[in-house]
Amino acid sequence: MIVEVKREMENVLKLASTPRYCEEEQRSNLISMISVIAIFLLLIAQSSFAQKKSKNMNDKQIVIYQLLPRLFGNKNTTNIPYGTIEQNGSGKFNDITDKALDGIKELHVNYVWYTGAIAHASLTDYSAYGIKVDDADVVKGRAGSPYAIRDYYDVNPDLAVDVKNRMKEFEALVKRTHAKNLKVIIDFVPNHVARSYHSYAKPKNVIDFGAKDDVTKSFSAQNDFYYIPNQPFVVPTNGQKTPLSILQDGRFDENPAKATGNDAFTASPKYDDWYETIKLNYGVDYQNGRQNHFEPIPPVWTKMRDILIFWTKKGVDGFRCDMAEMVPIAFWNWVIPQVKTVNPDLIFLGEAYNPQVYKQYLEEGKFDYLYDKVGLYDGLKRLIRNEPSADVKDVRHVWQVESAGFGKHMLRFLENHDEERIASAGFAGKAELALPAMVVSATLGSGPVMLYFGQEVGEPGKGAEGFGGDDNRTTIFDYWGVPNHQKWMNGGLFDGHKLNAAQQNLRAYYKQLLKVTSTSDAVVNGEIYDVPQAGNMNNRMYAFIRYSGKQRLLVVANFDRNQTLEANIEIPDHILKVKHSSPVTDLLTDRKLNIPAGTSIPVTLGPVSAQVIEF
Repeated sequence: MIVEVKREMENVLKLASTPRYCEEEQRSNLISMISVIAIFLLLIAQSSFAQKKSKNMNDKQIVIYQLLPRLFGNKNTTNIPYGTIEQNGSGKFNDITDKALDGIKELHVNYVWYTGAIAHASLTDYSAYGIKVDDADVVKGRAGSPYAIRDYYDVNPDLAVDVKNRMKEFEALVKRTHAKNLKVIIDFVPNHVARSYHSYAKPKNVIDFGAKDDVTKSFSAQNDFYYIPNQPFVVPTNGQKTPLSILQDGRFDENPAKATGNDAFTASPKYDDWYETIKLNYGVDYQNGRQNHFEPIPPVWTKMRDILIFWTKKGVDGFRCDMAEMVPIAFWNWVIPQVKTVNPDLIFLGEAYNPQVYKQYLEEGKFDYLYDKVGLYDGLKRLIRNEPSADVKDVRHVWQVESAGFGKHMLRFLENHDEERIASAGFAGKAELALPAMVVSATLGSGPVMLYFGQEVGEPGKGAEGFGGDDNRTTIFDYWGVPNHQKWMNGGLFDGHKLNAAQQNLRAYYKQLLKVTSTSDAVVNGEIYDVPQAGNMNNRMYAFIRYSGKQRLLVVANFDRNQTLEANIEIPDHILKVKHSSPVTDLLTDRKLNIPAGTSIPVTLGPVSAQVIEF
């Protein structure tokens, strides 16, 4: 059809060159015809692309594996609190070998999120390579936060074997990842930058953030930052001494002070503010009723677009957008379609916490996926921890109300760099207590599901590593070795031979679950049916059916610590008509269930366990 329209357009253009079409009115009509045809062609092309993209994105579930290269490849087990890179070591891009990627692929992962790849503020000295040493008063930890970006156009020198060739080592990692048929996600941190931001690696003609700002104005739509005129920045303190105190003098040269990343418009941010960062200005005047000044386009918009395109051209396949809701939705609406003209298959994943605006950020903001944190994650965490308020109605509310109609755009997870480790003392204390929740996370919707490195081997996040403290998390601020993960890594063999039996079984469970869900037509393309309470089901037991024209799955999760679930699950007529499987099988164990054909499925499920039954 496109060929026919093109041919018709050529005929119209030929007519335009003949004398009888030289009259002004006729020429105007002709131009209108050409415009209509051009628009028609564009719509067809977009429709064709949308169909192609939809097929590419929906043939299997997206499974994301998040890792910090600094931690993932580190074989050093010294683990001195606040230790230097020389003492505690650091993983490198080169440590993520073919063997490592094979091990990740075993979990049926298809996207790898490399957290902390872009250069951020740290206390390690790279002045020999032309990089100014950062000030300890505005760096969190010795390794620094991956979300305090020091140079958007550079990669973290900690991650390079040969620091001079650090970008080439990153590019080689991207190629290795792609060679394994895996895609690459990196962080895009649009809301704030490190207080010491300066790009040494920017391309020619790129103007650095703040270089042309009028620092006498607290707000100007043409400024990159917000200012507190005539007031110098005051370094906050919590009064505690650490091994880094000898590097801190309580001063940082910033006059006038800039607003802090978490919208603290003061020269004296608090210690629990994001004091190590400065807020970027997208044209929103926060101190005057949040007035928007989006015309003309603020300079930050175009700078950020160019940064996204820079990394897209490096082969990056997706961006996890940090604190997406702190950046105006108009920017996302403007920038995402532009970047996707470079690679239409890019995915944009937004860190989001306000269910009231989820739909707006997906539809108007053009995001592909958003975090399902305050809905599903928080509800499942209560169930895993066996809290008094835990109730499976929270799970039901997520898909029936909170994300009804767009559940396939919600990313489900039980761990990431911000959250407590499941096996930590402060969360569940035992990784296996989360398996029913992981089954629900992976099967409730057709959107992405995510693992955090070490989750699959029960990493406990134990110990006070440095700035992170003993907070049940794996530090992102410090140089550190991650013990259970290192057992799987086995000195770079990535064969798991140092894992104990329980850790091996846990990894095998994740592997089997994600094998089932990532290739399941019912999960990827199917509908969901809420199973009414039956038998002795209580508020810590949940069942639902996922079904498509090709497959039917009954998912049963028992979060109860003591009681066995016993119920006869009635299957409604409209689902019974769907193609069935024989024999009935528990897909998590590949065990054939001796269940006679009929209109119901008897289920007996022990405490803290789950089944995915194909019937």
